[in-house]
Amino acid sequence: MRLMTFLTGAAMVAAPEAFAEGDPAAGEKSFRKCMVCHQIGPEAENKTGPVLTGVVGRPAGSVDGFAYSKAMTEAAAGGLVWTEESLAGFLENPRKAMPGTKMSFPGIRKPEEIADLIAYLGTFAPAAGGEAATPAAGG
Repeated sequence: MRLMTFLTGAAMVAAPEAFAEGDPAAGEKSFRKCMVCHQIGPEAENKTGPVLTGVVGRPAGSVDGFAYSKAMTEAAAGGLVWTEESLAGFLENPRKAMPGTKMSFPGIRKPEEIADLIAYLGTFAPAAGGEAATPAAGG
């Protein structure tokens, strides 16, 4: 419950309207920081982190074949869904948002950069059956 409260509170600080206004092109540049551990797109595979295709709106801890941390598994069991708001809270400071996460990334401090990154992630929707697909329209 503490995790969900933090993620919700952090999202409110990050100005929810900013997500809709995020710039996917700028977010694509920010995603370069993520590429060390994550892949996105139709041919994406799990690496150190899970595939991020379709992450916006996806239940946490739900990528087949990825070994999640106990913290992520517990958050998933508690019903965490990666909404724009919950992603914003997590991306700002993953270890503070979810103590025990495997994600070693220190976080993104600028709300605009978080909004851009989430806008980019949102251009990649899962195909029917949950499989990776090409970017959604506009991405």
